[in-house]
Amino acid sequence: MSVERGVVRRQSSAEEHDGRRIPLVIVVLILAWGTTFAAVKLGVAASPPLLFAGLRSLIGGTAIAALAVLRGRRPRIRGTAAVYVLLTVMNVIGFFGLQTLAIQLLPSGLAAVLTYLQPVITGILAAFLLGERLSARKFGGTLLAFAGIAVVSTAAITGNVSGPGVAFAACGALTWSLGTVTFKLSQGCVDPWWAVALPFIAGGAVLTVAGLLTEGPDVRWSGEFAAALIYSGLVGTGLAWALWFALLSSGEATTASTYVFFVPLVSLLVGAVFLGEQIGPSLFVGSALVVAGVSLVNWKHRQSRQMARRETPAPHIRRHRAPSTIPEHVASAEDSTGQT
Repeated sequence: MSVERGVVRRQSSAEEHDGRRIPLVIVVLILAWGTTFAAVKLGVAASPPLLFAGLRSLIGGTAIAALAVLRGRRPRIRGTAAVYVLLTVMNVIGFFGLQTLAIQLLPSGLAAVLTYLQPVITGILAAFLLGERLSARKFGGTLLAFAGIAVVSTAAITGNVSGPGVAFAACGALTWSLGTVTFKLSQGCVDPWWAVALPFIAGGAVLTVAGLLTEGPDVRWSGEFAAALIYSGLVGTGLAWALWFALLSSGEATTASTYVFFVPLVSLLVGAVFLGEQIGPSLFVGSALVVAGVSLVNWKHRQSRQMARRETPAPHIRRHRAPSTIPEHVASAEDSTGQT
């Protein structure tokens, strides 16, 4: 009996520890992606966009690969090569490439709105492909948060709207969603570290070559450009995508995806503070809608967890320690990067 009580206490402690880590992962992820927009803006001002996307992907993928090797993790490519190829095509070549083309052809506000269709599309795909329950409350919260992004971005929608640009942006959101679902389906089959490292190295190489062939190597090197490239590669790509996969591993894809609605809000604030960009009342209205929508999605999640705790069996019939909510690689990533 004392052994069983010890197991229960350790399980409870591990769950509480993991529960504290999840909000930290969310905050660091939002800050990493949100601050990267300013770095990318500085980078593409001195480099062809597709080439810059390829270079930052190579830097991020290489950094995560180095950490994986140092910690003795293996990619286990045999039998899982198709998964790595899909992640490369969806998350890097598809999403990064299409997003870059869309930004070149569309007003920034419209590009942002279409890109952040991702959580909406992910919720629908997760219901059909992952078996996640898409309740009216969850779907309504997702749409409410998306409406917030639309409100925030409306002020930036100026100029002509390109049909191909709209198609590129919408397809970019779709490929990001498909990459998200692919990773969820492959959990336990591929190493999460290498699910970031290999696709971004391979996809970064493809984007770099494509950029050199179509845009040329016209890069105006400077200290500012180097800092923007390194930051967007290490923080905005390597660290952020490792945390993104960690967040996906800890819960439902639909719930995790709603948190990315906060990214453009952070990017607007960073742009205003560091780049002197203007922000208007729409930011506050849109932010309120995003907070309300994400809270609505996660309110249901919290209620479910509270019900699960009340229905937990008595200690004397629990025999095994439940697996940790946050996978081991998340803790390792946090310790290794020193970012959390």
